[in-house]
Amino acid sequence: MGEIFKAYDIRGIYGSELTEDIAYKTARSLAQLITAEQGGKQLNLVVGADMRLSSPSLKQAVIQGILDEGCNVIDIGLVSTPAFYFGVAKYGYDGGLMVSASHNPPQYNGLKMVRAGGVPVSRDTGIMTLRDAVAANTTYGTKKTGGMVTTRNDIVTNDVMEAIQFAGTNDIKPFKIVADAANAMGATYLRELFKQLPCELIEMNFDLDGTFPAHEADPFKEENNRALMQAVVAQQADLGIATDGDGDRIFFVDNEGKLIEPAMVRGIMAQLFLEQFPGSTICYDIRPGRITRDMIEQYGGKPCVTKVGHSLIKEQALKLGAVFAGESSGHFFVKLPHGTFEAPCIVTLRLLQFFSRSTATVADQIRPLRKYFHSGEINSTVQDKAAIMEKIKSTYGPTATATSELDGITIEYPDYWFNVRASNTEALLRLNLEATSAALRDAKTTELLNLIRA
Repeated sequence: MGEIFKAYDIRGIYGSELTEDIAYKTARSLAQLITAEQGGKQLNLVVGADMRLSSPSLKQAVIQGILDEGCNVIDIGLVSTPAFYFGVAKYGYDGGLMVSASHNPPQYNGLKMVRAGGVPVSRDTGIMTLRDAVAANTTYGTKKTGGMVTTRNDIVTNDVMEAIQFAGTNDIKPFKIVADAANAMGATYLRELFKQLPCELIEMNFDLDGTFPAHEADPFKEENNRALMQAVVAQQADLGIATDGDGDRIFFVDNEGKLIEPAMVRGIMAQLFLEQFPGSTICYDIRPGRITRDMIEQYGGKPCVTKVGHSLIKEQALKLGAVFAGESSGHFFVKLPHGTFEAPCIVTLRLLQFFSRSTATVADQIRPLRKYFHSGEINSTVQDKAAIMEKIKSTYGPTATATSELDGITIEYPDYWFNVRASNTEALLRLNLEATSAALRDAKTTELLNLIRA
């Protein structure tokens, strides 16, 4: 059971690894944890869910677990994870649980947990405490009474209106946009957002379906974006948008059907936020994406590198008061008056405003940012991860211009740089490499993979 409790959330195959019983006990344990932190007051905890086939029964188990601790439940229904964070933070609730397995295949489900302000409960801030409590099975004494369930159906609409209030819709051109929601939760906010914009939205896979009939809900994998890329070109659209299973990651495709790398989106966002908040801190994860750092420095911001992982980058952004943070996997975080968390609607609005400044096509505006060549994330199965990491360090470290062990090992040379990290849960090493030319990228990627896989 313990292996489903991961660094950022709980995730496992429904029925065998993650059951209603585990969901119920996790909810009770979270309620106990936050009650103790809040000095014993009666809590108001938010519960939301995605469209997976197993979500309704797991959600019911979560609600019952919270009620049996004497806490109140605010049931916000079918929502994206960013809307869940918004609901918790905006209305001053004490925390909550979101039933979702994000981009995982249909047989999976999971739980994301937060405290007040949408602050994540992660490996270092409570998930392992919950795991131990659920495993011990000794903390579930008398069921308490007094908790009530309230339902709210306004969270998705309110989240979109808040994004519009924050970013505005001024000067957005009447773009033609194709969006692929992968039959998942991004559809809920994209449809609501584009009702308020002068753009034409062409919907792909907007019907919520937990079997994911079109393709896997993971736009980080290029094969899942091919139909979108082709549709953008075929429809002569200005832009494409792809969202993942729970809608907390968002990707963009230019009018030529090419992915706009998250590092470039992050760099543009850094520019726009630094225009609004000069000299501010912008966070980004340690995987290569140097265009981000270039643009933060160009526009007078303070760059801050973080570990990989949405809860880890969020915690660092909160600690430093960063106005914006972005992860290479398509998570983009905005500092709002009530919290810092993923805000895909704000990112979409800002990006549309940015592209509306010029008469050039999106592809022509992006072209100058394509100055580095990225390998993508490449996984290798490795049994002795520590030994290989040591070998990489001893081979490349002595002649490097810079090294870091913030998260795995990062090595920098003047014309190429890379990060190698070990998976927390599998016998995998993950390589991300970037270079100043495609030829050098290919040569150095091959060289490193030969070392890793020897």
